[in-house]
Amino acid sequence: MNEALLRELVPAVIGILVRRGADFAAAEDAVQEALIRALETWPDDPPRDAKGWLVAVAWRKFLDAARAETSRRGRELAVEDEPEAGPVPGTDDSLWLYFLCAHPSLSPGSAVALTLRAAGGLTTKQIATAYLVPEATMAQRITRAKKRIAGQSLNQPGDLATVLRVLYLVFNEGYSGDLDLAAEAIRLTRQLAAATDAPEVAGLLALMLLHHARRASRTGPAGDLIPLAQQDRTRWDTTLIAEGVDILQTALARDLLGEYQAQAAIAALHADAPSTEETDWVQIVEWYDELLALTDSPVVRLNRAVAIGEADGAPAGLAALADLDPNLPRHTAVRAYLNERAGNLEQAAALYVEASRAATNLPERDHLTREAARIHRTLNP
Repeated sequence: MNEALLRELVPAVIGILVRRGADFAAAEDAVQEALIRALETWPDDPPRDAKGWLVAVAWRKFLDAARAETSRRGRELAVEDEPEAGPVPGTDDSLWLYFLCAHPSLSPGSAVALTLRAAGGLTTKQIATAYLVPEATMAQRITRAKKRIAGQSLNQPGDLATVLRVLYLVFNEGYSGDLDLAAEAIRLTRQLAAATDAPEVAGLLALMLLHHARRASRTGPAGDLIPLAQQDRTRWDTTLIAEGVDILQTALARDLLGEYQAQAAIAALHADAPSTEETDWVQIVEWYDELLALTDSPVVRLNRAVAIGEADGAPAGLAALADLDPNLPRHTAVRAYLNERAGNLEQAAALYVEASRAATNLPERDHLTREAARIHRTLNP
């Protein structure tokens, strides 16, 4: 059974139930139950019309729930007869569903969870496993999110920038267990790109593909981090790189630059370089300048300082770094790197140790500790 194809049908089926009169929360619950039923039965008895089957089963689940609620309240509910599986409307509600799941009233975590379940077609158990939390905890998070957006209109315009931020959050979660969130984010962004021709959607898709192309080279056999300069570039996925660059060039030709296009342009320059030394760092600094004009982000300024250090020398990078808040995440690690490049090895070693203590995850902490140890070995052969 093609589970990815099954999940792609979920937004359309939710939309059909909503147009038939179900509210979003009830429709989403019913489709989830139908999805679980499909996962149980389709391997042995696949339907001829997958979408029609999901609509019929989900609508039946909705009616059963509505009748049970009516019975509990002691009053009648007029409902349509259950439809048989068969031809269903071809309207695609994916775009509306993305906007609804990324509603500004939701926290980023809730928006991500709801997007994965409603727009992505993942079960609560799958999402909980990916985030390493109990299924009950994730179920409560999704239930609260659905209550918060209850009553939102199908035709209410959404904020595309919020949708893109949510998808990027999903991508940055990477993967855990059996669920690859990075790949799932790419799948969802492809769907969104098919539903709208906004250049920033294409820019985000290109950025994801270019980053994902380097995934196999980012960690060693033991899960240790491998920085860009040390990665085996023969392991980069050239097919994904070519696709990302092509999508990016088409988006940039629209002359409507946004932050994801600028980030993708930087990633493309890295992907195009045979080595760190042969990277066009001057052009990367220029793209960081464009990105700063769009976002004025401290994180962008931090990354720009690294690029300046490569383009104009470590002292120039340290000068750019001096203007930034030292409490910024990764600030100490960047100072360590630039000091090493400048030849200040003792200070670099001490900074790597300091940065390792502030690291927020084990792989990053181990990498910074190894960097400090490497310099100590150089100083004390």
